Amino acid sequence: MTKEKIRIEYILSNISLSILWNSISTPSGLSEWFADSVTVAGKIYTFSWNGAEQEAEVLVVRTGYYIRFHWLDDDDPKTYFELKVSPDELTGDVALIITDYTEHDEKEDHIALWDKQIEQLKRKAGIRNPKSI
Repeated sequence: MTKEKIRIEYILSNISLSILWNSISTPSGLSEWFADSVTVAGKIYTFSWNGAEQEAEVLVVRTGYYIRFHWLDDDDPKTYFELKVSPDELTGDVALIITDYTEHDEKEDHIALWDKQIEQLKRKAGIRNPKSI
C-alpha cells in the first residue's frame, strides 16, 4: 500500500533556535522528547522505546534548518521523516514543520502521536500554551 505524505506545523513561542536545533538533531536532544534513548553511529540513529529499537539513516542535514531520516525497516525508499525549523522574523516565533509518511487509515493516529511527542518537546523546552496549525 502506498503511504500518504503528511505535513504538520507546530508554532513554538519563546524558544531559542539553537535549543530547538539541538532538540531535533542530536541524540541527547532527541532522547528528551522523541525516544527513551538515542544513539548514533555514523549516519545511523538508533531510537529506543521501552526496550524496542528502530534504526533510521540520516539522509540530509542542513545544520540549523532541517534533518531528514529514513527508517531502515521501511521498504519504500522514498519515504522519510523530516524535522524542519522555520523562524518567523516578524513574530519571533519558530515553526517546527514535521513531514512524515503514514498509511491512509492510520493518518489520524499518526498525527496524534506527533502531537503527543511535540507536547513533550514543548514541556522540556519550557513552552506553555503551545499552538499548532
